[in-house]
Order: sequence, then structure tokens, then C-alpha cells
Amino acid sequence: MAGITNAAFRRLCREQAAGTAPAAEPAAGSAPGAAPTGCGAEAAVGPAAPGLYVCEMVTSRALVERNPKTLHMLAFEPGAGPRSVQLYGVDPGVVGDAVRMIATEDLADHIDLNFGCPVPKVTRKGGGAALPWRYRLFEQILRAAVGVADGRPVTVKMRMGIDDSHLTYLDAGRIAQEAGVAWVTLHGRTAEQRYSGRAEWGAIAALKQALEIPVLGNGDVWEADDALRMVRETGCDGVVVGRGCLGRPWLFADLAAAFAGRPRRVRPCLGEVAAGMRRHAVLLASHLGGERDGCTDFRKHVAWYLKGYPVGADLRHKLAMISSLAELDDLLGQLDATAPFPADLLGQPRGRTNSPGRVHLPEGWLADHDSLAVPAGAEHGAFGG
Repeated sequence: MAGITNAAFRRLCREQAAGTAPAAEPAAGSAPGAAPTGCGAEAAVGPAAPGLYVCEMVTSRALVERNPKTLHMLAFEPGAGPRSVQLYGVDPGVVGDAVRMIATEDLADHIDLNFGCPVPKVTRKGGGAALPWRYRLFEQILRAAVGVADGRPVTVKMRMGIDDSHLTYLDAGRIAQEAGVAWVTLHGRTAEQRYSGRAEWGAIAALKQALEIPVLGNGDVWEADDALRMVRETGCDGVVVGRGCLGRPWLFADLAAAFAGRPRRVRPCLGEVAAGMRRHAVLLASHLGGERDGCTDFRKHVAWYLKGYPVGADLRHKLAMISSLAELDDLLGQLDATAPFPADLLGQPRGRTNSPGRVHLPEGWLADHDSLAVPAGAEHGAFGG
């Protein structure tokens, strides 16, 4: 979710879950009500809605070196909490330094260590989903982080393993538990699977049976009812949502309602989606320090928001090229505000859906489970800030 879960999007999701999203105000110079709103969606979610909204993954090296981009990625709006940071690293010493910095400077309340990323630029350095194969190195990173977190919970997100011949999740889960990790999240795919096929929820159930600490499930949670089914089928203690919220921040209102036992679900018409789009762009402009930068960053969200709604290709293209809020207002005003939610898309994947692919690893990575060697250059080359 790099480039997606910045402070602006997290605030939008939190507002949706709590039912506190304000009405979208018109841009300066635009007609009041330019962004179509109001179709009576059911979103009855109270202010005590649950949820932990994790920032984009940042590298431990970049944080320790006080990379300005990284420090900005760690920005949280006033009153946001718990403040949750996702950290990536390969060297136990560097990860420990990063967690110590977070603790001593009170940069966050929770540290999530990412051992689930399958992208080549991470795994070829031994990071992400590749790292748990090196059990001793994995353990050292966890102990280094837990030891300096000053009471803050340190958690782990991981995959089932590198591929079906190199599964690690059960052993890695036990190591995490012994190292003092507060909970473990398992994405029910291997690194080789990337985002293809269906997530193996049976692996989540097996890990839950093997551990005493909480286990959270991840993979193919597209709707609130998927989350309930995952908990019911696996016994997991909670769910983690990634791609399911792309263009759908209201999913967190559904999740809050579902776990509170309420049957209502949000099914926004196009006018309400347009109001949410504008709110997102406004928040991005504030977060990124300018309207143009905010609108430019917002462009990548347009296709996700409009998926399944009757919007012509030309209007979609123009919305994906906006440079100002006034331009966004004008284009949103051309949408059919009464167009209903595309119910046929319920339960369908969102975001990247690719084919399995070879996992890029450091030379000789699979030859030695016990090696503590950190691949050369593993902590260099800024990734995620």
C-alpha cells in the first residue's frame, strides 16, 4: 500500500469508520454544490468504531538517517491514535536504531515490522517475504526491535513463505512469539503467488492453532462479510485490510458495523462517491502542502473510486488528469449523482491482481537457514521513503 496509506487517506478511512466525515466544501471560485452529494446511503457507525490505521511502509535506514520524505510519511494528524508505523529493514542493528528513535522521540505508538512484501526490489535484498527463511536473522531483528520499543507493541506481518517448497509461517510465528512480539498477521499467500489466485485461509487457521499470541488474518477481505467469514472459519483474532479499501474508504464503516453486529452496509451512489473523492483530494492537498500536488497524487485513485459506475471513458480520463480542486469540482458535477452502487462488484478483487512469478533473492539465500549475514547493500537505496 506504498503511496496509498498516507495521512490523508488514513484520516478519510477513520472518518468513515466513525461516521464523522464532513460534507465536502466547494473549491474557491466554484459553484456551491458542484460536487454531487446525497443519495441516502446507510452508514450508521458510532464514534467508538474500532480500527488501527497503519502508515505507509518506511525503511529503517531512511528513518535513522532522518530522510525528509520518510519523516513526512510519519506525519499523523492531531488526535489520531493509536499512531501506527510500518517499518522495513534487514539489518538488526539498523532496525533496532529505528525503533529506538520511534520510542525515544515518541513518533508512534505501535511498530509493525513488514516481512510480507513480495516485490523484487525488496526480496532481492533479503527483505520482506524473503527474510523469515533466515530464521536466526529474523529472530535477531525481532529481539532488537522489541528490546528498545519501551513498551510499545511490536507486531509482525508476514506471508506463508517464499513458495510452496519454502514455507516459513509456522516456525516464524513461533519465533515471533518467543521474541515478545504482540501479535502476528499472516497473508495467506506465498511471495511467489504475489497477488494471484485465492488466499489460503487454512494457513491462518493453522497459525492460530500453533500460537498463544493473537493472530490476524490478511488476504481477500473485499467486503465486511468476508471479514466475518474469515474470523469464523479461521478463528483469527482480527483482520487486516489492504487492497479491499482502494477507492472504498467506506469499507471501514462496514467493518465497524459488522463487528458490532449491525446488519447495515454502506452502498454509496455515485454522488456520495464523488463527495468522498473531493474530500480525499482536499486532505491530500493539505497533507502534501499544495493543491496541485494533492490533485496530482489523487489521480491514481480515480479508477478505483469509479470502478463499476457508469462513467464514460473521456470523463474518467479527464478526472485522472486534474490539477486543481476547481477542475475536479467541474468534472464531478458532470457525473450522474443518482447512479446506484454497482452491486455486481461486491466481493470482487480490487487493485493489483497479477500472476505468480519467480521470487528474486540474494545469491545463495536458500542455502543456509541459520546465516546471520546481511546481504551487501540491503539497507541502502531508499525504498518507501
